[in-house]
Amino acid sequence: MDWTDLDAFQALPRLTGLALSPDGSRLVTAVAELDPKRQKWVTALWEIDPSGQSEAVRLTRSAKGEGGPVFTDGGDVLFTSTRPDLEDEADAKPALWLLPPRGEARPVGTRPGGVGGARTRGAHVVVSSDTMPSAVTAEDDERIRKERKDRKVSAILHSGYPIRFWDHDLGPDQPRLLLGEIGDDITWQDLTPEPGRALDNATYDVSEDGGTVVTSWSVAEPRGSIRSTVRVLDVASGASRVLADGVDHEHGSVVLSPDGTRVAVVRHDRSTAERPPNSYLVVMAVAAGSEQVISHWDRWPTSIRWAPEGDALLVTADDQGAAPVFRVSLDGGKVTRLSTDNGAYTDVQVSADGAYVYALRSAVDSPPQPVRLSAHIPAAPQLLRSPAAGLEMPGKLVEVTAKADDGRRLRAALVLPEGKGRHPLVLWVHGGPLASWNSWSWRWNPWLLAAQGYAVLLPDPALSTGYGLGHIRASWGDWGGATYTDVLRVTDAALTRADVDRSRTAMMGGSFGGYLANWIAGHTDRFRAIVTHASLWGLERFGGTTDGAYYWQREMTPQMIRQNDPSQFADLVRTPMLVIHGDKDYRVPIGEALALWWDLCSRAEDPAAMPHRFLYFPDENHWVLTPGHAVLWYATVLSFLHQHVREGEESLPSPLG
Repeated sequence: MDWTDLDAFQALPRLTGLALSPDGSRLVTAVAELDPKRQKWVTALWEIDPSGQSEAVRLTRSAKGEGGPVFTDGGDVLFTSTRPDLEDEADAKPALWLLPPRGEARPVGTRPGGVGGARTRGAHVVVSSDTMPSAVTAEDDERIRKERKDRKVSAILHSGYPIRFWDHDLGPDQPRLLLGEIGDDITWQDLTPEPGRALDNATYDVSEDGGTVVTSWSVAEPRGSIRSTVRVLDVASGASRVLADGVDHEHGSVVLSPDGTRVAVVRHDRSTAERPPNSYLVVMAVAAGSEQVISHWDRWPTSIRWAPEGDALLVTADDQGAAPVFRVSLDGGKVTRLSTDNGAYTDVQVSADGAYVYALRSAVDSPPQPVRLSAHIPAAPQLLRSPAAGLEMPGKLVEVTAKADDGRRLRAALVLPEGKGRHPLVLWVHGGPLASWNSWSWRWNPWLLAAQGYAVLLPDPALSTGYGLGHIRASWGDWGGATYTDVLRVTDAALTRADVDRSRTAMMGGSFGGYLANWIAGHTDRFRAIVTHASLWGLERFGGTTDGAYYWQREMTPQMIRQNDPSQFADLVRTPMLVIHGDKDYRVPIGEALALWWDLCSRAEDPAAMPHRFLYFPDENHWVLTPGHAVLWYATVLSFLHQHVREGEESLPSPLG
């Protein structure tokens, strides 16, 4: 592939999700590709040979696409899709479809608000469906929706918090859990008739006999806060009871054991201004009573699967610049790292005989690919035959290490372009901030910069995950402290290399990385250019306008805001800045970019020599995902870097005029 061709990169197929049949003979993944107009992504289902012998086979083809595959006990594939085509696409809601091993797919379950998040066990399936609050039946739901449409009503009346999430409004409908018996025409039983906002982003599971559903459940607290609990729903009686709760805890990733008697969850200790959060595994008896807490492991679980024998959990977690698969024994809590490479693993599936783990593996230098691992013995992964070909990177990946001011070991990935000589360096800080540069990103891809001759430094400074709680504590409540000095220490280490040009450097970041870009702009002029995307500028304003204010305000005390607010240093900004923001970003609202842009413009003595630029997307979200806009994003960033780092002429992408 020509890595300088941004359109060609954007058109590459992308794997998401993985499902394994109960007998272990079939794997299914979803592959997203551009539609014929190259304006949106359309996803199809593909079957992968678990043995790695046969080529992948495409299962579905429709203009609307398919997603969310799960297997039934009988080996059929359930998936969601809005097909067939409707005249009014705005009315299209996903239905549940069934695809047998041989034959055509057919719809088996619908609701006026659509269905999604299918979970199956035995003959039963649980889905989430958005339903109008006053609706009792599906007919009620459809009538209310039609009335809103006919009257052109888009208003939402809220009675609590939150009201938005990332890039979409919450309401007027609310998620409910529906249970059905798998067949040609599923009749849904509403398990949660009046949930309020309790099931937003819920995780849930169903027992083999369909008699019990366990789910996470959000509870409203005083002063606008919420916490996540675990509830057990008794299908026969319609009753529910609290299984796990605590004012200092959150719960998620709810998974039932194979025999349905226990539930594994990830418990999060709630953060305070002085103490960062902590995450660990908890296994509880569904009947209530016993509880096993695995808190000695200094890593944060990101997903859970039960071993078929019920004696262990297969878990993923960030770890030292990777995200391996671990086996956690429930007899003593022994933790064994199964994947021995530097990969980042997602969508873990376990074979019924307990011998193998299947997953999607990616890395900074490798897009997601299906692999097989031993479920017991540490080993390198076996690459399975993929629906998407592997890519050859336009350069190489090396590691850079340094020592923090307090003695912590710092590490970063360094992407080096092809060719000899001293390459200009771009420091790229990840978002989060509780995250790590350890996996492939289609949206934040350093290789597109490397193809243009830039070395790209991807550090994991303080607050990054996978290095223990001490690494997070180092900058908790002090965002402009250790995170700032850490990235400078790692940058200094990279600049000692003979293949990096210390005189030509730039810095960029998005979300929290954008915060750090703004902080750096007001504290040093060592970089020739700064790109700040979806960034925090005024912490006091951000704290009340973001979609989850209650979470951030646990850490953002008035003192923390005073000491770590980038906007207080606007007078000291000397570096040319490219500001990028989408108006549909609710995590970091557009007001942050507007205030930053005004602070930059109001200090420009000569408008004709204005060095800063503002790339504004009226209809994009936190990430800027529309294919054409993503291409434009990279083109504008590369133009800005070329102008200021390489002292070239400004050359704007043609769609910008």
